[in-house]
Amino acid sequence: MAIKLAFLGVIIIWSTTPLGLKWSGEHVGFLFGVTARMMLGVVVAALLVIALRLPFPLHGKAVRAYIASGIGIYLGMLFGYWAVTYIPSGWIAVIWGVSPLFAGVLGSLVLGEKGLTPHRIMGVLAGMTGLAIIFLQGATLGEHTLLGVSLTLLGVLSQVGSAVWIRHIKAELPGIVMTTGGLAVSIPLFVMSWWLFDGDLPEFIPARVAGSIIYLAIMGSVLGFSLYFFLLNHVETSRVALITLVTPVMALLLGNWLNDESLNLWVFVGTALILSGLASYQWGEGWIERLNFQRKSG
Repeated sequence: MAIKLAFLGVIIIWSTTPLGLKWSGEHVGFLFGVTARMMLGVVVAALLVIALRLPFPLHGKAVRAYIASGIGIYLGMLFGYWAVTYIPSGWIAVIWGVSPLFAGVLGSLVLGEKGLTPHRIMGVLAGMTGLAIIFLQGATLGEHTLLGVSLTLLGVLSQVGSAVWIRHIKAELPGIVMTTGGLAVSIPLFVMSWWLFDGDLPEFIPARVAGSIIYLAIMGSVLGFSLYFFLLNHVETSRVALITLVTPVMALLLGNWLNDESLNLWVFVGTALILSGLASYQWGEGWIERLNFQRKSG
């Protein structure tokens, strides 16, 4: 039950996060938005660790896990916040849909998880075709759109690499502890990036921007990452990444409903291919076994 609730929580949070990224950088700059979010998030996470009286280990394996988490948070969020200044928020979740495919390949090579069977190869090909359509759509819409797509893909690769690295370390720390350690590692990187490339404190923060930063700090950074790391400790990497089977469509609809983002036919085609590829990747073997059983019993 705990794992099911964690999956549901991450689905809801990840579906609303792309729009939150969009809103939290309006009028204040995306670097300020992401830095403020992470600074608030690490305070809330640390207070929870203290309130729950959880140990915060600093042995070698734990420190390596914090570093792996922090680097993944920094690169994944930096590229994501940067990308959403160029493309609709719903596109972020769509492109993140390919993460299970990358996770499966890396998990197989690094962690010895289940290898690439024929149905998984078909899933990868379908997902890559969908991603290619998104790239072509980005190129058609302009140079900046293609840049946004490319930045999002870099964020995906960073986050998946971090997830596999964390599972390889096997520190087995509570999710909130991992979140606190990862955020603590990422904070200096975000502050340095903001200071080098922006450095201006906004004179006024609109209510929607402030609300988005607070929502992302508490729900996205603290609760979202905590549930995510909890799942990483109990479920194989590729299955955790399958959360993105649901979030792309929800994020596209939320972006259209709440932010008037256009729904492009080719984006839906690419999304459908990515989701069908994920379905084949995860459940294709079971489908083939059932078909073979029905043929034999018939």
